[in-house]
Amino acid sequence: MSSSDTVFHLAPQIFKSYDVRGLYPEELNSAGLACIVRAFAEHTAARRLVVARDVRASGPALAAAAIAALRALRVECLDIGTVSTDTFYYAVAALDCDGGFTISASHNPGNWNGLNFCRRGAEPVSLSSGLGHVRTRALELAGQGWRPGPPRAALRSVDVLDDYADYVLGFIDPRLLRPSRIVAHGNCGLQVEMLQRVVHRGRLPLEIHPLYGVPDGSFPVPGGVPNPLLPENQGEFLAAVRQTGADLGVAWDADGDRCFFADETGYFISGYFATAILARSILASHPGATVVIDPRNIWATQETIARLGGRTVLSRAGMTIIPQAMREHNAEFAGEMSAHFYFRRNHNRDNGMIPLLLLLELLGRENCRLSDLVRPLREHYFTSGELNFRPPDTASLVRHIESIFRDGRQDHVDGLSVEYPEWRFNLRSSNTEPLLRLNVEARSQAALDTGLDRLLELLGAPVGAGH
Repeated sequence: MSSSDTVFHLAPQIFKSYDVRGLYPEELNSAGLACIVRAFAEHTAARRLVVARDVRASGPALAAAAIAALRALRVECLDIGTVSTDTFYYAVAALDCDGGFTISASHNPGNWNGLNFCRRGAEPVSLSSGLGHVRTRALELAGQGWRPGPPRAALRSVDVLDDYADYVLGFIDPRLLRPSRIVAHGNCGLQVEMLQRVVHRGRLPLEIHPLYGVPDGSFPVPGGVPNPLLPENQGEFLAAVRQTGADLGVAWDADGDRCFFADETGYFISGYFATAILARSILASHPGATVVIDPRNIWATQETIARLGGRTVLSRAGMTIIPQAMREHNAEFAGEMSAHFYFRRNHNRDNGMIPLLLLLELLGRENCRLSDLVRPLREHYFTSGELNFRPPDTASLVRHIESIFRDGRQDHVDGLSVEYPEWRFNLRSSNTEPLLRLNVEARSQAALDTGLDRLLELLGAPVGAGH
């Protein structure tokens, strides 16, 4: 145990809406994490849990502390090693266990770490569905200086990688895939290696050109933040798509649960447009299906899905919120603008590999290029992208904007949405950061510019890109 782990570092603010994330070791260290893990095991009355981690350098030490805490509590540990988050979800659903956690900080820089929890069947755990109780108990244990005793339960190493590869292949008919060249931007996570495993096991006719495909928890990507949404993280990726003559590009965040696409021209496709495109695949095999979307941008998805005979349901954004909405509405698929894509057949959880396989199958079935599917969306729907603000008083500012735009059609599914015939906007507080997020969409560039200018006069200058 390092000197940094001889004291308890467990900051209350690291407990977010649907996971735990903080600076390592200043806000979260091994001693603090052991308390969180014990609190989770107590809350779920678990006897067997899956333990996983992403590629961060602090992962092995934190995993060792977590396993020691569980074994001292007579909780058997199924250690699946270093895996992507979607592989972790698969393992919790596939193995006989009471739930589990992966030690990960998603797309945050390498000096962060945290925890993402599931119950049995990969059911998500959020602040309102158990994580709040875990926080209270963990802080109590840290205050008492709790340390785990000797191990009293088994530790088993379980290799799920081949089984997971076969599982995602089961979502498509591999015979429909055309020979394709793909630039795969892994952001130094594990998904490029997993894609290569999937290609090998499925004998898929794909030529993979890796970019930042070697796992590396120091994240030597531009800016040091393994997030495909950041503009500085897109230039090299899009240039590689054009220079290699690739049929498409795919980019994942570091833990692999989100994926973004680029078409063969090097155009970066938003999660918003990708949801509309993937809905074509879902509705081809499930006519009339329900698709859950978040309210940040909606026209392209609503209108595309309606033309294809499907139905859309609006839900608040969030990786623990969307699955509940899918269960309530018996939805086959859900897509968020943040490029989390959820599937009923995947226990209503998000996955970063299935969307790529479905997209490749769709291109083969329709015998078209990706740009052919993107072009109609680009020609009819114009978006601002997500803009972030840090006002001194968020609540009063939103009330003021609600009053100013009271002549538009308003809803409050997630924050404030206001719709006019030619443009609409959504303004919501982030689930993960102290920010106010704005998305504007319109039916023309002129309408977009006019609406956005009005809002920026009220909100001021944005502070940067979001999740």
